[in-house]
Amino acid sequence: MSEPTVHVPVLLEQVVRWLDPRPGQVLVDGTFGGGGHARALANAVGPTGLVIGLDRDPAALDAAEQSLRGRPLKLVQTNFCDLPETLKQLEIDAVDGVVLDLGLSSDQLADRNRGFSFSVDGPLDLRFDPMSGEPARRLINRLSVEHLTELISRYGEERYSPRIARAIVARRHDRPIETSAELAELIRSVVPRTPDAQRIDPATRTFQALRIAVNDELKSLEIALRRIPDCLRPGARLAIISFHSLEDRRVKEAFLADSRLDVLTRRPVRPDEREIAENPRSRSAKLRVAQRR
Repeated sequence: MSEPTVHVPVLLEQVVRWLDPRPGQVLVDGTFGGGGHARALANAVGPTGLVIGLDRDPAALDAAEQSLRGRPLKLVQTNFCDLPETLKQLEIDAVDGVVLDLGLSSDQLADRNRGFSFSVDGPLDLRFDPMSGEPARRLINRLSVEHLTELISRYGEERYSPRIARAIVARRHDRPIETSAELAELIRSVVPRTPDAQRIDPATRTFQALRIAVNDELKSLEIALRRIPDCLRPGARLAIISFHSLEDRRVKEAFLADSRLDVLTRRPVRPDEREIAENPRSRSAKLRVAQRR
């Protein structure tokens, strides 16, 4: 049996307020994770409505079968950029709202077998779907210094990417890097400590870069931003929570450039001090919302 979820949904009250779910509506949580947003939306649409929960991670959906049983939910293992195909399979023409939370769930971070967290040692995998793609440990043990440098710089916006890439290649001459703790300690040994080091671990940006690369996250987001508006009824809303500038910039620019959408949040909605104190992982969250014309 799956472990109960420990995930705390980010910006939950704000997402519900902006999507404004009503009884009988059909909504989509495209990044189901621990099911926090989906649970609140399902309660709002009631037994005559439906929330479609999508996730690439089969473990998240398996856990939800237990914790959310009895609610008006339909769970599908798929990438949110494939929403049009999912709706076609379900014989649904359009939906009344979509939420995407682009961050990791607490359940994924706590899973020792995935390597998402460098504070919990485990195999360096980082894949959302463990049956698809190349695990991060294989990636870092085969790429050249140049390619590692470019990957960590592009997806992690890491100023010390050349130094980290050289250290990875030097270490693997002795033995392959296999675990999240091995990689994190190696990065910490070569990255200078900065004033914000107590708040942001030196390994954070490199792990972000590897996770984005392994899961092709930015490509999925770009495809979704093009395709999801056509899945919305007129007046339906698309709410997206991002956690770093690479995502937020794409969301902001896509919303502004899309003639199908009206932007409702000129500035991103941020968590308040109370939420940050209760859930420190929310501190970098930004919510942007647009409405289908």
